[in-house]
Amino acid sequence: MSTFGKPVIIVGGGQSGLAAAHAVLTAGLRPVVLEAGAEPVGSWPDYYDNLTLFSPARFSALPGLTFGGGDPERYPRRDEVVAYLRRYASGIDADIRTRARVAAVRQRPGGGYLVRTHSGDEFAAAGVIAASGSFGNPHLPALPGLGDYTGEVRHVAQYRRPETYAGKRVIVVGAGNSAIQVAHELAPIARVTLATRAPIQFVPQRIRGRDLHHWLHATRADRLPRAVLTRLIHHAAVLDTGVYRDAIMGGLLTRRDMVTAFTPEGVIWPDATSEPVDAVIFATGYRPNLGYLAALGALTPAGMPAHVGGISTTHPALAYLGLEFQRSFSSNTLRGVGRDATHVVRALAGHLCSGGRWARLTRRRSARR
Repeated sequence: MSTFGKPVIIVGGGQSGLAAAHAVLTAGLRPVVLEAGAEPVGSWPDYYDNLTLFSPARFSALPGLTFGGGDPERYPRRDEVVAYLRRYASGIDADIRTRARVAAVRQRPGGGYLVRTHSGDEFAAAGVIAASGSFGNPHLPALPGLGDYTGEVRHVAQYRRPETYAGKRVIVVGAGNSAIQVAHELAPIARVTLATRAPIQFVPQRIRGRDLHHWLHATRADRLPRAVLTRLIHHAAVLDTGVYRDAIMGGLLTRRDMVTAFTPEGVIWPDATSEPVDAVIFATGYRPNLGYLAALGALTPAGMPAHVGGISTTHPALAYLGLEFQRSFSSNTLRGVGRDATHVVRALAGHLCSGGRWARLTRRRSARR
């Protein structure tokens, strides 16, 4: 129990929220998880049907429960991840409330927070961990003419299966794993082009007979701090066994430099040629889904969290989990979020048990970066 006699409220019951609940329990505090969906599995059921992890089952588990289910070197599919998260949630002795979408968080005069849901329920909290992910906030770039385009426009968040695109001319925008995976499964039944701002950077999925994640784990490279990673990684990279590179080299998939504008019927390419297009799928990433913190004043004008390694620099006892590159390359993945959960909960517990040293924590961590 916290010094305020109140629980730690965790917003979001997906992989980040469940990892947070595990860490909060381990620290001797009481978690209450508020999940907007019907069950504590986050956004995983809403991803496209054939989504496959790029990390083997061995390296795709949260703290305290192995992924299980057969060959640890296999690459789990979407539904396997959903089933795993169900098992994980059922094994945590935490108060998990589903269909509890958080509307707003505000500070309480006596300390701590008041968390209100869209249904009107309110929860007093000693601290808040924002673990609501980003799937609910897909990013569409502002491109000339896009609003006038009359074809189908989807973010990959709304894409489910390839059959509806059979025989169509489709452009997939993006150079990351999701873009190449979706484009590759569309290619046998549609005319597909990947539109990217730079050539696709392929990273070998297997090196010397072992999956890349084995080497990342062995060398601890996936724990490198964000400051180092941003110097090493300038744009998206695709993990590939060779199948995606071969698809492009063999002509199954084509790649072109990013379109310069849209017309009502299609697109204009950098060489000024225009082409009619039936559909465009944007695999252009996501932004943190943190609108419920806007009134609190915890976000930047761009809607991003003000934090150092997941520890809020604006409000005491407010922390974040599951942000891309929050502390490392693997921060927003199944294999990495558990380490970040331990980190932010340790800071939260120290603050609550000490009577308040949050400002010193954030200053010290800022000085280390």
